[in-house]
Amino acid sequence: MTAGPARRLWRLAGAALLLAAVFWLAGPAEVARTLQAADPGWLAAGLGCALAANAVSALRWQALCAWMGMVVARRWALVTYFRGVAVNVALPGAVVGGDVLRATALQRLGHPGVAAAMSVLGDRISGLLMLIALGVVALLLGVGTPAWDQLTGAWPGLQALASRPLLAALLAALLVLPWLVIALARGAGPLAGRLRGALAPLLRHPQPGRQYLGQVGLSLAVQALSVAALGCAGMAVGAAPAPWALAAAAVPIFLTATLPVSFGGWGTREAAAAICLVPLGVTPAQAVTMSVIYGLYPVVQAALALVSTGGAPRPPR
Repeated sequence: MTAGPARRLWRLAGAALLLAAVFWLAGPAEVARTLQAADPGWLAAGLGCALAANAVSALRWQALCAWMGMVVARRWALVTYFRGVAVNVALPGAVVGGDVLRATALQRLGHPGVAAAMSVLGDRISGLLMLIALGVVALLLGVGTPAWDQLTGAWPGLQALASRPLLAALLAALLVLPWLVIALARGAGPLAGRLRGALAPLLRHPQPGRQYLGQVGLSLAVQALSVAALGCAGMAVGAAPAPWALAAAAVPIFLTATLPVSFGGWGTREAAAAICLVPLGVTPAQAVTMSVIYGLYPVVQAALALVSTGGAPRPPR
């Protein structure tokens, strides 16, 4: 067995063991009962939010491609993005497989390989920054509330973020920093020259500021819909933490799900959900079941993508 397959096998085994450990700590029977009693209406609402989040993600990627001079059809972007979701579900490595598929698909349309890869990387960075920004906004809303006291009682380290001016400054930095990088690249000097080389496709657009604001708006919409999907999963199992607390907890939950150590985030996502949601009054079984439901949404979307596109996508090599 070569190093690559062996590494993937160990990754799969590790994820399975972690998932089993989380289920065991939460109580397998209780998780099963919670899942069986889940409200179908809220489950459907969560699936709708998850579908909408990925649809908006595809439109964000399409807009970024256009900003970089790579014009693609909206339907093509949607189909390719959802095929990437299917690959992420089927292959180990979190979001890596689907990202490679998207970059490869752009290349097959005749676009440069480096630009194609940069569009996918930029799309991920946009989503990551706005996920953290949404979490900071959530903390701003939560400081001083009973739920905040409950959360910091379990995680005293969060007391350092109890300053609203500090949180506001962090939010401003998250929103402004990417634009400052673009503005710096338009200036003079050695650093500006290197940045211009890396960001040349973005700088050629006559309205980079408008394009950036569009990326911010679409990314915030994606993350809000993703948090709503997790919230619907919570409502389905009777867990209803304060909306700001759910949004703040979603940041580590979503981030751990993207770690390239498992299939589709299974195991790491459930562990993070238990760690982050239990201090908010959610039972361990509810937290794990919420995460499982959220993890099943991409599986359903992958099945829909395969049906709508006529077969399984080829995994990128």
